[in-house]
Order: sequence, then structure tokens, then C-alpha cells
Amino acid sequence: MNSVILQAGARVLAVLLVIFSLYMLLRGHNAPGGGFIGGLIAATGFVVYAIACGTGDARRALRFDPGNIAGVGLGIALLAGVMAAAFGDGFFTGQWLFIGATETEKGLPLSSVLVFDIGVYLVVLGAILSITFTLEESV
Repeated sequence: MNSVILQAGARVLAVLLVIFSLYMLLRGHNAPGGGFIGGLIAATGFVVYAIACGTGDARRALRFDPGNIAGVGLGIALLAGVMAAAFGDGFFTGQWLFIGATETEKGLPLSSVLVFDIGVYLVVLGAILSITFTLEESV
């Protein structure tokens, strides 16, 4: 499309959607959200950008091949499952690390569940964008 207003609006909307997707990713362990919905929201931002500015511009804005993003995400999700085996637990058992923990405070909790969610986020983002970009380029 050649609408300047649509292109400018799509840029702003894409940035807002990606930021919101990161919020959904990070809050998803303790509340509704997580890697899947976060990945869908981020993909929506890039799809809106692709519709307004073209697939080539959207691919350049993404900076990485969507297939590679999905592959890296799959590796990260697998790493989250294998992480438990290093501690002698079953595959995909949640592992927790508390950074800055003292006797009176728990500290900042980091978990292998978050690592898995990040992997799912990247898999969903890469898969949806691969499909969408391929379909849009063929039309």
C-alpha cells in the first residue's frame, strides 16, 4: 500500500505490539499469558507492518530469518527440558534460581519455566511469520 498514514501508524502499532508481547511473555508464568500468546502478539505486530509497508521491509525490520528464529526457539525450549536432568530431576521439571537471596528475602526468582516460555515465544513468532511472509509474497 502507498498510504503514508497507514505506514506511519503501522510502525507505531508494531512497536507497541512487540512491547506488549514482551509484557505478556514475562507475566505469563504467574498470570494469564506466556510464550504462546506473547509470540502471537509479536507476530501480529510484524504482520501489520508487512501489510502496510511490504514484506521486504518487514523482513528487514525483523533482521533475522523467521525459520532461524523458530529453530533457535526450539533449541531454547529443549534446553529448558534438559536443564532439569543436570540437577537429577525428570525431564522438564521446573528449576528455580533465586538471585540475591538472603536469609530474610527470597531474591529475584528465575526459572527454567521462563526459559521454556522464551523458546515457545520464538517458535511461535518464527512459525507464524514464516507462513505469513510466504503467503504474502506469493500473492
